[in-house]
Amino acid sequence: MTNPASKPEIDFPTGDAPNELQIRDITVGDGAEAVPGAKVTVHYLGVEFSSGEEFDSSWNRGESIQFPLRGLIQGWQDGIPGMKVGGRRELVIPPHLAYGPAGSGHRLSGQTLIFIIDLLAVN
Repeated sequence: MTNPASKPEIDFPTGDAPNELQIRDITVGDGAEAVPGAKVTVHYLGVEFSSGEEFDSSWNRGESIQFPLRGLIQGWQDGIPGMKVGGRRELVIPPHLAYGPAGSGHRLSGQTLIFIIDLLAVN
C-alpha cells in the first residue's frame, strides 16, 4: 500500500492524451468525503502529460496546501469531489479543464496535466 505521507512517483504516460477528465483512485480513503465547493487540504504533484516533467509539488515545498475547490481549475473541481480523506487519486486533465488552449496566457495552457492528490482534510 502507498504511504500517503510520501511523495508519489508518476510513470511516464503512454498513448494519446485523453480528451476528457480521467479519475483513478490509487488509495481509497475512509475519512470525510470532499463535496463540490468544499475547502480541502491536500498534498499534490503535477506533471505535464506530454513530457512527464514535474511542474509543481506541495511535497517539494514541505507543506500541504488548503483551498476552496471552487477557486481551482475545473479538472480539480470535477475530480476531487467523492474522494475521501486518506485517499490518493490520480487526475489526468485535458487543457479545456486545466489552463485552456495553447496561447491562453498561462505557461501550462494547451497542456494535458497529470496530478496525484492526497486528500488530508475536508474543512
